[in-house]
Amino acid sequence: MKKSLLFVLLICFFALQSCSINSEIIYHKDSASTMVMDIDMKEAMEMMKSMVPDSVKNDQKEIAELDKLPRTWTSLYELDKKEGKLKTNNPDSIKIMKKIFMKSNAEGKEITGVSLKMDHFTKADYSGLTNFSKEEKLPVDQMALNTWDGKTLTIDTENLNLNGFKDILAGKGIPGEESLSADDAEKTAAMMKMMYKSIGTTLKFENKIKSVSGKHDWITKVDDYSVRINYDLDALFGDDKDKKPLKNSDKKIVIVTE
Repeated sequence: MKKSLLFVLLICFFALQSCSINSEIIYHKDSASTMVMDIDMKEAMEMMKSMVPDSVKNDQKEIAELDKLPRTWTSLYELDKKEGKLKTNNPDSIKIMKKIFMKSNAEGKEITGVSLKMDHFTKADYSGLTNFSKEEKLPVDQMALNTWDGKTLTIDTENLNLNGFKDILAGKGIPGEESLSADDAEKTAAMMKMMYKSIGTTLKFENKIKSVSGKHDWITKVDDYSVRINYDLDALFGDDKDKKPLKNSDKKIVIVTE
């Protein structure tokens, strides 16, 4: 069960069809944050099933694994406990497992995607996640790792690189655990370019945005409570000829709330 999101990424790759990833991060005024990531793989699943003969569809391990996921938010702790695979008595690991939730999304009986939620994570929780995710292989939106103190969010735009997803595909852990080699980075970038048609993150704040300092082409203020990041996949994963120079590329974006 803990590898289900990795299966999603692999399904998208082997089907050679586009997936979309949309994240929402809510920044709470107590300095914690909640991240919800939705991976839409409807087109990939349809393509994969059309390529697989009926006689072997039931043997597809990836699809069978996804079918095990509940349709409602369920914590990793509950999932592992239900399957009899709970291997830790460490209270810190259990605390994190109880704050990470997964569910499958479906239209009728057909799986269309998977969602991951990290509920009310603190700085300490994200620090603990580094070791925890070496086995879990969870993709983490790097925007959730930016500095947030309950009032001010500082975005390091050098982290607008989606390395977390590259690491998952290359068999690594979350961002920062281990750097990819130049060869791995090139191969994984090619996979990402093939797999995804859009990746974006919405940053939402409980309090009204007071000011935004700094500019970046991929970052747009949507309203008084939210900011949107739309990644340019050609710039990140395409050839040099696909890359367009940025008009705005400040190293830091600072969002201050009331």
